Amino acid sequence: MFNPFRWFDNLIKWFSEGISRKAKILISLFLLFFIIGAGFVGYKIDTYFQESPEACKLCHPIMTESYKSWAQSAHNVVACKECHHATRKTQMEKLYRFVFLGQTTIEPRYGEIVAPSQLCMNCHWEGDKRYPDATIIANSPYHARHVFMEKMECSQCHGFVGDVPHNFLPDEKHCLKCHPGKEVHGTGMQKLACINCHTDRAIDLKPTRDKCLFCHSADNAIRKRLIQDGTIDVKHFQPSPEIIKKATKVDASPNAPMQFYCYECHKPHKEARADWKDCLRCHAGIPKTGNHALHMQFGMQCKDCHKPHEWRVTEARARGKDCLKCHEYKNPADFIR
Repeated sequence: MFNPFRWFDNLIKWFSEGISRKAKILISLFLLFFIIGAGFVGYKIDTYFQESPEACKLCHPIMTESYKSWAQSAHNVVACKECHHATRKTQMEKLYRFVFLGQTTIEPRYGEIVAPSQLCMNCHWEGDKRYPDATIIANSPYHARHVFMEKMECSQCHGFVGDVPHNFLPDEKHCLKCHPGKEVHGTGMQKLACINCHTDRAIDLKPTRDKCLFCHSADNAIRKRLIQDGTIDVKHFQPSPEIIKKATKVDASPNAPMQFYCYECHKPHKEARADWKDCLRCHAGIPKTGNHALHMQFGMQCKDCHKPHEWRVTEARARGKDCLKCHEYKNPADFIR
């Protein structure tokens, strides 16, 4: 029977007495260089499999699509392991399942190794030279609301959109996953991304007047000013020139008497066009003022006399065809007396 201890003793005896001193030196040097070389090769192999994205694809053919999308993403300078952390035990378990059990699928969102928000923050909060504008998150009400107030994981919105992994920009209607029933019903607005309107310029994320005028103003200066701000909504979710061109243009004068938000009258999630009956919500006493009641008896709406977004009935408008259809010219100042 083979006895390893006796074999080892014989080897030591042979090395001590059976060879010359020169041979001992040569064998020792060979063993030293062999150990150093094996260690270096082992280190390189371990580094390759631990840090190289190509290595993930070698052992995981099912990761081919993930690798392709990663290579085309803004994160292609970040190795897999910087975001996806797995213990040695987890790695060996997955290797066993792949080699011996023939596993050809992966757990939803990669199971235990989905990137937690803490790792995202290493670059996107503290700052990283690979992402000069990464700290935009620190100044974004979008993230303040969802990450810090609602305690949502970054990967709930970023990283796996639809069926495409490593797609870090949410799709147009991604918000509907958590906000059902908030589809846009305004004519021509149905295909808009939620963030085409909702802006991180506002603490409550609701559209500001300027955000609405991004599409609905004929003045390019407003669009240029908002784009220069570089906020998330215009940087990543800017309406196409075709949509901007088709949008109804309004003359929202800075001197108009009403300077509140557009959504006070327009309800894009219900019907974008204003319901003129809603005017009385704020102007409840108007029917009792001057000749308003008389005009309302004839079925006239507020907009028949008050031009939307300007509102004041000017003398030039009073002399126009709209008023003269029913009666001769009257001074607008005398109307409410």
